[in-house]
Amino acid sequence: MLLYMKILLKKDLWTISSFLENKQYNFDKENILTHLPEKFIEEAIKVISSWKCYSPTPLIKLNKLNKELNLKNIYYKDEDKRFDLKSFKALGGAFAVYKIANEKKNITVSTATAGNHGRSVAWGAQRLGLRSKIFISENVSESRATAMKDLGADVIRVKGNYDDSLKECIEQSDKNNWEIVQDVSWEGYKEVPKLIMAGYTIMIKEIMDEIDSNSITHVFLQAGVGGMAAAMIAGFAKLSNNIPKFIVVEPTNADCVFQSIQNKKPTRVNIVKETVMGGMSCGDVSSIAWEILKNSANYCLTIPDKAISTAVALLAESRLSNKKIIGGECAVPGLIALIGSFNNKEYFDKLKLNSESNVLLFGCEGLTDKAMYEKLLSDGLKQI
Repeated sequence: MLLYMKILLKKDLWTISSFLENKQYNFDKENILTHLPEKFIEEAIKVISSWKCYSPTPLIKLNKLNKELNLKNIYYKDEDKRFDLKSFKALGGAFAVYKIANEKKNITVSTATAGNHGRSVAWGAQRLGLRSKIFISENVSESRATAMKDLGADVIRVKGNYDDSLKECIEQSDKNNWEIVQDVSWEGYKEVPKLIMAGYTIMIKEIMDEIDSNSITHVFLQAGVGGMAAAMIAGFAKLSNNIPKFIVVEPTNADCVFQSIQNKKPTRVNIVKETVMGGMSCGDVSSIAWEILKNSANYCLTIPDKAISTAVALLAESRLSNKKIIGGECAVPGLIALIGSFNNKEYFDKLKLNSESNVLLFGCEGLTDKAMYEKLLSDGLKQI
């Protein structure tokens, strides 16, 4: 089995399309917590942890993978166990809805989504007896749409991609006086995305309640618009004395954070070909996330789609850990980037990964789309 795993992990599946060191890196805790204020983080942690349905998600050691990569520890934050929504997104949207509903009564909330964020907004609205309007693109699966309808949401499908659904959401919300609960920010719309990001930071609190945060040396962070990645960095800034290396991972075809850091300014990416990592298929970096990421991300990596199904299957078959892990398509990019770095000595050395490294990965979603997951698992099982 060990020899088999060595061969499997050396396959050219595990590739990194592009690698960038951030020359503008200058970690400034005070500046980070200006963009995502400490009071937001403190309130989000207090409120979410008080919900009756709340419990921390597991932090799993990928001990079998670690044996192959010869690192000290690889930790995987398993967000498949987050409420009944099976995604870290459940934290942010629902917290933002709670905050808005505390200030305004009888509102209708709206959002554009690739799936998981919309479920969080719909769930948050349902809990408070509010109406919700969820805009999705033609690329979002019907099973994801049904999951939001089952939470009482009106789901509006828009021709085009995520950016088109966001544009339609903004237009209709302005016309109908709906409260937008969006996880991306723009000029004049920054408060709500900060609340959403603050909700995500409870993941860092949970991790630090379980292990010594000072031991973490590397954190791989998936980025779509960059909200989760920036929130995790802010979580470390607020809750830890330790500053690990932060490595942002994006799809090859949707690398707006990579391009923005390379160009030293927010850069729009035209998504010509959709990635299977649908929740990360974003052409613009969130302006709040950008203010944090531009100086706090050490490296940016991009990966192609080809290893996604294999990674999903390896987790499901307990090949990387003693535990069976259900991870969706957006749960595995950090894992793929780590294995890809191991297979490229230049990148491995640049990241300063070694036998003393404690690596943190975010399995940011579980089975949020049954049909998609089953197809990925089936395809992946053929590879392993």
